[in-house]
Amino acid sequence: MSEQPDADATIEARLHEQDYFRPPAKFVGQANASDPDIYDEVGEFPDGFEQYAELLDWDERWDEVFDGSNPPFFEWFVGGKLNASYNCVDRHLDERKNQTALLWEGSDGEQENITYQDLHRRVNEMAAALRSQGVEEDDVVTVHLPMVPALPITMLACARIGAPHSVVFAGFSASALAERVDSADSDYVVTIDGYYRRGEFLDHIEKTDEALEEMDRDPQVLAWSRHEEPSDEVSDDYTDVESLLDEHERERVEPVSRDAEDPLFLMYTSGTTGKPKGCQHRTGGYLAYVAATSKNVLDIKPGDTYWCAADIGWITGHSYIVYGPLALGTTSVMYEDTPDHPHKGRIWEIAERYDVDIFHTSPTAVRMFMKWGPEYPEEYDFDFRHMTTVGEPIQPEAWLWYYKHIGDEDAVIVDTWWQTETGGHLITNLPALEDMKPGSAGKACPGIEPALVDDGGEKLEPASGKAGNLIIERPWPSMLQTVYGNDERFISTYWEDFSDTDSDDWTDWNYKAGDGAVQAQDGYWRILGRLDDVMNVAGHRLGTMELESAVAEVEKVAEAAVAAREDAEKGEVPDVYVVVREGVEETDAVKEEIVAAVEDEIGKFARPANVIFVDDLPKTRSGKIMRRLLENISNEQELGDTTTLRDPSVPEQIRDQMHGD
Repeated sequence: MSEQPDADATIEARLHEQDYFRPPAKFVGQANASDPDIYDEVGEFPDGFEQYAELLDWDERWDEVFDGSNPPFFEWFVGGKLNASYNCVDRHLDERKNQTALLWEGSDGEQENITYQDLHRRVNEMAAALRSQGVEEDDVVTVHLPMVPALPITMLACARIGAPHSVVFAGFSASALAERVDSADSDYVVTIDGYYRRGEFLDHIEKTDEALEEMDRDPQVLAWSRHEEPSDEVSDDYTDVESLLDEHERERVEPVSRDAEDPLFLMYTSGTTGKPKGCQHRTGGYLAYVAATSKNVLDIKPGDTYWCAADIGWITGHSYIVYGPLALGTTSVMYEDTPDHPHKGRIWEIAERYDVDIFHTSPTAVRMFMKWGPEYPEEYDFDFRHMTTVGEPIQPEAWLWYYKHIGDEDAVIVDTWWQTETGGHLITNLPALEDMKPGSAGKACPGIEPALVDDGGEKLEPASGKAGNLIIERPWPSMLQTVYGNDERFISTYWEDFSDTDSDDWTDWNYKAGDGAVQAQDGYWRILGRLDDVMNVAGHRLGTMELESAVAEVEKVAEAAVAAREDAEKGEVPDVYVVVREGVEETDAVKEEIVAAVEDEIGKFARPANVIFVDDLPKTRSGKIMRRLLENISNEQELGDTTTLRDPSVPEQIRDQMHGD
């Protein structure tokens, strides 16, 4: 019998490596990034990142690419000046003013085709409206809007006048809004009377009403109207945006020239572990990096119709719906409602209608499409050349389904690893230069230096196949500047564990990602999940991604989540919560297949204690599975706050199913 590893050993990686898939020659022939020299060119630190900045128009060119003299408060394109709104709108008017910038699809077929000329007019009017209400440069404007054109218009209007925006996801509760307004010291809130979800008009303004009761501040509230006439439910104390826009019709606002290091926006983390952190992102480095990765990773061209099916309330929507694609002058699709309203072919219907070239979604969505079955996409005529995934690791089984049934085995897929804090993609393949490998995020982006360390901070051998704590060894332009108003938290959260914080040498500072990862011998990186989602089974530290990927090998499984159950003998054992595909019966035979898959892929020691069939899994409104709640259920603990979940009733339903009332 082999000796068990030390309980404090670094997370293990046990899934077998997958086969490669080559990108089609027709894709390689047209790709933006087709020269392998890009890795060496951008890898020349820091000057290689200049080619990213040169994708933008600058009012004043930078004096210095990188200043690392005060780690970890790094500066990029020092001395440069630019405006993000100008770069996303104005500079495209000469060549493509009549080209569509945003294709917006409402809940029940309502549509808006917003050209760059339209966008320019509407952003200017909103910028003038904000100024008329007293918004000045460097004032933080909190934006609580759903997926309607008002959201990107407001963001770009804020950027135009140099007022950082703090977008709060529309689905967040009143308490979450209040907390973020107070944290951001925000004196202005932009909201809307309502929006549609599954075809039903939801009262959105009530969250603002409730939040104001909880806030320490007394911000001015500007309210958009979802329809032409504002709702009677909107307080007379709020300023009607539509009336303001009428007052400022056709008004022009000169873009404010911002220092490259001036903040562009705050993006708050969801706050599932303690108070939410306001990740502060700079103007120059952030915009340069998301423009470059939109071009090189997503392969976006100005003539493309591109659809990132995320919500702008999250960092993915900021970087890869608004700022990156619009900086390149492309056409970007926005959709207001859910993927299954009014039917489960809705996504593919929209893709067909707009002849979408590039499709960007999450593994959660892919697993949902799997659950529904391939017959839905088969009804529609769409042809993606490029597909991406974002938000969490994608299991090989889901990747293969996506490749076959959505990409028709003809589209390139890239999985992307990055975070709210990183601003843009850090680990992902350049699609024309690297083979696809299911379940792997891919290789590091040009200029990015990931590495693995054990729990003591000792560096692991590169490409050893051993798992460890993921760090990034040198800075990059789109990294967060700090945690808003809390430099100490910035250092303690992201730098303290694996850096020499007494050193003035930036090379002694390593960014802690908080994820476990493994680098295979071929150089490809596989993300094992958050280190918070690691369980210790008989001395083996296993990531939930590994276990869930093993479960996903069972064809009858649409989605699975693993939670740690306390066990007197093994320390912890896995409970597996499973959603089966449509038409599959929830039988003991299916449970046995799942147990066998875990034993085959991971080992008999990891045999699940329970396999529990559920109708749905508890997810945040961005689609991430809340394994902490499942762990509470497995261990018969209190659930705590579930108000920010997509469906707060789901964990209660699962708990009742497991333990009764």
